[in-house]
Amino acid sequence: MSTEERSVNQTEEQQNLSEQRLIRRAKLKELQDAGQDPFHITKYVVKHHSADIKENFEALEGTETSIAGRIMSKRGMGKAVFCDLQDVKGRIQLYVRIDELGEEAFAKFKKLDIGDIVGVEGEVFKTKRGEISVKAHSVTLLSKSLQPLPEKFHGLTDKETRYRQRYVDLIMNEDVRRTFQIRTAFIKHVRKYLDDRDYLEVETPVLNTISGGATARPFITHHNTLDIDMYMRIATELNLKRLTVGGFERVYEIGRIFRNEGMDPKHNPEFTTIELYEAYADFHDMMDIAEGILSTAAQEILGSYHVNWLGVDIDLTPGWPRLTMIDAVKQYVGVDFDAISDDEEACKAVEAKGIDMEGCERTWGTALYEAFDQRVEEKLVQPTFITMYPVEVSPLTKRSPKDPRLTERFELFINHCEFANAFSELNDPIDQRGRFEHELALRDMGNDEAGMMDEDFINALEYGLPPTGGMGIGIDRAVMLLTDSDSIRDVILFPTMKPLD
Repeated sequence: MSTEERSVNQTEEQQNLSEQRLIRRAKLKELQDAGQDPFHITKYVVKHHSADIKENFEALEGTETSIAGRIMSKRGMGKAVFCDLQDVKGRIQLYVRIDELGEEAFAKFKKLDIGDIVGVEGEVFKTKRGEISVKAHSVTLLSKSLQPLPEKFHGLTDKETRYRQRYVDLIMNEDVRRTFQIRTAFIKHVRKYLDDRDYLEVETPVLNTISGGATARPFITHHNTLDIDMYMRIATELNLKRLTVGGFERVYEIGRIFRNEGMDPKHNPEFTTIELYEAYADFHDMMDIAEGILSTAAQEILGSYHVNWLGVDIDLTPGWPRLTMIDAVKQYVGVDFDAISDDEEACKAVEAKGIDMEGCERTWGTALYEAFDQRVEEKLVQPTFITMYPVEVSPLTKRSPKDPRLTERFELFINHCEFANAFSELNDPIDQRGRFEHELALRDMGNDEAGMMDEDFINALEYGLPPTGGMGIGIDRAVMLLTDSDSIRDVILFPTMKPLD
């Protein structure tokens, strides 16, 4: 189809939609002039939903019920009409006859449009073809749809329109509704999993005077009364650890995080995480919890440890591999960092394998991380814990007693994607100050993603933070896994979108 033909078709479609809107508004005006404005109705008693009727048909057959929902289709033009009514639990067929409603009410019913929201009182029965239905005795228009729904055979398929008009997406696409039902089920599952282990759910500030807890570029706003700049949180970490200092031994928060960074299928400027901290535990305990949360979620929500994600069968059966970063780089890149101690030697060894070190600190730890980041991560398909990260990329993590160049940290990877990040938390205030100073040096060099000095957090550490394990899990990515979604926008109800011109 040529550009000119496409433009003509779009113009005709817009004209057709405009005509339909005018017709619907005229129908509304007719109702209002007759004193039957549907928008004046404030309540309708719903006895059953569609799924309730279908699941309990034997008990409800022949009884009176009342249901409400949106008309999704109408069939028949004579003295009887079949409709599909959609509510929060699915769809059910309506059977509307002139001899049941009466001529006047039936005539009004036939004027209803696809998309109108109605309340129906009637009898539960089964048609000759065996379809469970409701025989309408009365139909009440509860809300007039002034916008026509997308054409029924193709539905709403354009992704950008779906994201911008999620309300229409939810009306038209059952699989989208299912995605967000799974999202809610997963969040409930996480809460129960942690609550059952005596964790305390808390809430911490979204607006902070210091940006910290992660390496990321923050959103900056201004508080007029205090006349100070404030930062939308990029992590909940520092406040949760303050609570652990205060004596809450097991805490967690499910909350929105904001990072002023790029957008791609795995990143949105605002997203949801679960962060949790447990005193007297370490990163090994956090691995057990991460594995437990995701594997039991798959089993309880989907009924299987096997999940198909992006064309790959992911096996979430407990017992996931745990591999140090040094071993992973040795296995997949062919560089043995155990045999290297010099910074420059390490950099040259990975550069010889094609690893790009331009713009990086030329240290042993940075060379190790770049080798992993550029060559290993893409090869991790089945759930794998990568442990013992270099200190250069872990400013809030406890050093390994066996090798101070490394930290007791892990990240969980599934199908090349990071799902969880956890530490044996740094509780040495002197070491923590040095890490903050290193971050400040990076910021002075122009790295606006580097962290800031948080004197109050150091002060908290000086009162004593017990040995603590901490972890963050991305809620959105977990839902992507459980719903076989290829974009984070598919699992966020209202993703960030560039404004239309």
